[in-house]
Amino acid sequence: MLIDTHCHLDGEYFPEGADETLARARSAGVTGFVCVGVGSLPQAEAALALAARRPDVWATVGVHPHDAAACDAKLEAELARLASSPRVVAIGEIGLDFHYDHSPREQQEEVFRRFIQLARQRQLPIVVHTRTAPEETLRILSEENARDVGGLIHCFSENKPFATRALDLGFDLSFSGIVTFKSARDIQEVAAWAPADRILVETDSPYLAPIPLRGKRCEPAYVLHTARFVAGLRGIPLEELAQLTSQNAERRLGVSAVLN
Repeated sequence: MLIDTHCHLDGEYFPEGADETLARARSAGVTGFVCVGVGSLPQAEAALALAARRPDVWATVGVHPHDAAACDAKLEAELARLASSPRVVAIGEIGLDFHYDHSPREQQEEVFRRFIQLARQRQLPIVVHTRTAPEETLRILSEENARDVGGLIHCFSENKPFATRALDLGFDLSFSGIVTFKSARDIQEVAAWAPADRILVETDSPYLAPIPLRGKRCEPAYVLHTARFVAGLRGIPLEELAQLTSQNAERRLGVSAVLN
């Protein structure tokens, strides 16, 4: 029983519909899904609506760093309202992306800080997006006392020194299909080393399909391949890896595997 702790299920990615996509995942042994509501207010509302009608889906809401420039007071207030729903289990994904710089860096940092503050107000964990901004991300998490609520580093793609500092700040490490890539030596080292009670698995669907499916549209069913690979790195059976990551998801996000 696996839990995909980070998937985007917007209709633009899955025109066949979320129910069909999730049915394929259930057939692969995935029994819980955290649907990320970022990109716009309608996308956040859609994630929450899906979570409201399906007991195996939970939602997050936030502003992706790509969209920081479009975040105004009205959007922030609406997302804060949605965050009060019991089906919202985290604030995110929020953070910094200095690789693409789709929003000015100053605005990314300001929005990141404001949503950390919202997470602390709501006592919800934080889902962190960080790319090409490791020091800045850790500094802001520290300065904003994000350890008060903790959270997870989504789609972990850094190295062991970063991982050590993130763990010290109260953040778990969530591994996506990237960990299966041949070039991902640093990430594989962390996945093999990290404390067993601090790791999670995700797809980040529709992106980053794991080997042997790289290049295809990623979907929640594919978290099985990532989990199998991480289990191999750690030298444990897939079933053990599935159990411990599901337990970690329950502890960190308050979600649990939902049986048919």
